[in-house]
Amino acid sequence: QVQLVESGGGLVQPGGSLRLSCAASGGINVMGWFRQAPGKEREFVAAISRGGGSRYYADSVKGRFTISGDNGKKTVYLQMNSLKPEDTAVYSCAWAPQLSISFERATMTSTYDVWGQGTQVTVSS
Repeated sequence: QVQLVESGGGLVQPGGSLRLSCAASGGINVMGWFRQAPGKEREFVAAISRGGGSRYYADSVKGRFTISGDNGKKTVYLQMNSLKPEDTAVYSCAWAPQLSISFERATMTSTYDVWGQGTQVTVSS
């Protein structure tokens, strides 16, 4: 029932920044960001609980990416700084019905019931 629409992807140089947005048709609850490069498995990037009470990050992006949410706008953001070529992937947001979640569960794709279509992020000179 919940629908998600990502935006904000694009082409940036290494060291640059992008902010991805995920607009939801319903409540934020628990939402995560995942990414998938061609020929690669989908991997966890970050997750946030309702109200931002809990925030989780993959080690590969910790210190560079920041996840945040605006419950009033029903939107989750992923601020991406110090981008590297290895960050190139299709980034998708996902929604889960829980209001809180453990880190382990947040990293599992099976936790999420609804997925957006994804937005392309390309980091290249």
